[in-house]
Amino acid sequence: MAFRIRTITASDHAAFNAARPAVSFLQTPAWASVKSEWGSESLGWFDDHDRLVGAGLVLYRRLPGLKASLAYLPEGPVIDWASDDLAGWLRPLVDHLKRSGAFAIRIGSTAVARTWSAATIKAAIADPGMIRLGDVPPDTVGDAAARARVQLRHLGWRPPKAEGAGFSAGQPRWVFQVPLAGKDEDQLLKGMNQLWRRNIKKAGKAGVIVTQGGVEDLPDFYRVYVETAKRDHFVPRPFGYFPAMFEALLAEDKDRIRLYLAHHEGDLVASTIWIRVGEHAWYSYGASATAKREVRGSNAVQWKMITDALAAGCTVYNLRGITDTVDENAPHLGLIQFKVGTGGEAVEYLGEWDLPLNRLLYKAFDVYMSRRG
Repeated sequence: MAFRIRTITASDHAAFNAARPAVSFLQTPAWASVKSEWGSESLGWFDDHDRLVGAGLVLYRRLPGLKASLAYLPEGPVIDWASDDLAGWLRPLVDHLKRSGAFAIRIGSTAVARTWSAATIKAAIADPGMIRLGDVPPDTVGDAAARARVQLRHLGWRPPKAEGAGFSAGQPRWVFQVPLAGKDEDQLLKGMNQLWRRNIKKAGKAGVIVTQGGVEDLPDFYRVYVETAKRDHFVPRPFGYFPAMFEALLAEDKDRIRLYLAHHEGDLVASTIWIRVGEHAWYSYGASATAKREVRGSNAVQWKMITDALAAGCTVYNLRGITDTVDENAPHLGLIQFKVGTGGEAVEYLGEWDLPLNRLLYKAFDVYMSRRG
């Protein structure tokens, strides 16, 4: 089937998303307001009966001094990625974005390619012969993602040159998720490893109290967030990003985003940001104080977010990105070990794919974004 694409309103886009079990929060029209430094457009796919059957948020980033833009659909578009005719979905998108002045297009699919259980990952870490998660035999393989990969290559799309490289804009291909469907709190707790269960219990005995905060509490979150950035050697976002994110997402849905605060005897020991769209909840940002780490505020706040996601009817709790490593000597191994303790699973998405329309500008933009950091 040949689809037609045209610009749709934010309200029509939001209504389309609301009719689906889950859509990435990066594909909500509200996200355009968060990324105010990018231009934006909501696009709709229409069938022969003029029914809206797909949607995508496009973010446009221009090269300095030029009219040409990168067109980026983070974790989108929301189309039928299991289709045997992806060309019918993507060619109208390419035609539209060419007319809009795009020199390259980047799309991203959350179609699941492979999964690895916590037990499989734990065994791989213990095996000195295993270095990359991608080399570990998976527990499940997504046939639809495999078919989509073949079609994308045939249509001229290609993955970004390297994990974490290219435009400094990409979303993670490797994530860690806790499946919630059909489980209760007791089952989720039993699914965690002994250390996680012990730390959750320890936080409770120590008197850690986890509450939801509001926008007025963001300065407290930010103070601990900056402390975390300094300790873990990453560049923090400016404070203004967070009030803007809350304002934009809450305007679309009053329960789209939450701030969690874990206190011990009046001291803020951990704080996190939780986002939900439909049946999918994400752990978006986290921070923890260096002092009082022994009271395990980070475990307590994660457990609260997981149980709140369950109570909200979510089927997935997403702890976001991990690196593709199971090497016991890798500096980022601790990240996946922390998340594996939840008893969830590592997930490889079909991920991001680029279509250069002007190869010279495509390369120049990559250099520009990498220098910006």
